[in-house]
Amino acid sequence: MAINHVGILGGGVMGGGIAQVLAGFGGYRVTVRDLTREILDITRETVVESKWGVKRAAEKGKIGFDQAMRTLELVSYTLEVGDLAQCDLIIEAVPEQLELKQTVFAELDDLTGAETIFATNTSGLVVAEIAERVSEARKSRFLGMHFSNPVPVMRMCEVITTPVVDSQVVDQVVEVAEKAGRAVCMVKDQPGTYGFILNRVFAAAYREAKQIVDDGLATEEDVDKAMITGRNWPAAFFGNRGGIGKQW
Repeated sequence: MAINHVGILGGGVMGGGIAQVLAGFGGYRVTVRDLTREILDITRETVVESKWGVKRAAEKGKIGFDQAMRTLELVSYTLEVGDLAQCDLIIEAVPEQLELKQTVFAELDDLTGAETIFATNTSGLVVAEIAERVSEARKSRFLGMHFSNPVPVMRMCEVITTPVVDSQVVDQVVEVAEKAGRAVCMVKDQPGTYGFILNRVFAAAYREAKQIVDDGLATEEDVDKAMITGRNWPAAFFGNRGGIGKQW
């Protein structure tokens, strides 16, 4: 099955960023669904007007006019979950709450065809637990697809595989991510943990950074300065930084 139409369940900064790269670089038709017109307006602003949006990228010469227009044409916004019924791939980007994610995927399982692939953009919940309420057949077409925020700038996409996911589904999702300009990092789902590669390594580094500060060896400002100037991080541990649902 070819993937042509991608649904994004959950808009905002993260959902908008995913939609932007899938349409702008991947050339996919994308439908973003959320619960309120206000959230969809924020999503549209993220795609078009934000610091990392299409308009500014075109003004800075990072993308051409034709690519900018194509992105805007390929992304649509809806309040109706039924508009995702014919999608080939659906990426969930709702808040990081296990019960909520399980509920929305159970609803999608009843709504979509047997071939539709489900992906969760969780930043660290166990993928198999998120898939708990979908049918056994769907579990073979269910995996993680974790983008890093802001999506148009941070090229990483962790593809998280469960023991039961079909290898052809994995290949298809990797192809989607790579067409969208993402650097794919493969990682296996592991029950009893939180985070995959990016967030587990960062959490370990944060614990050490905090210990340095707590021991009185350096200030928060100097720890951040060391990482920003010594490792070229855009931000470090204690100052202003992006995160789930936020821009840098």
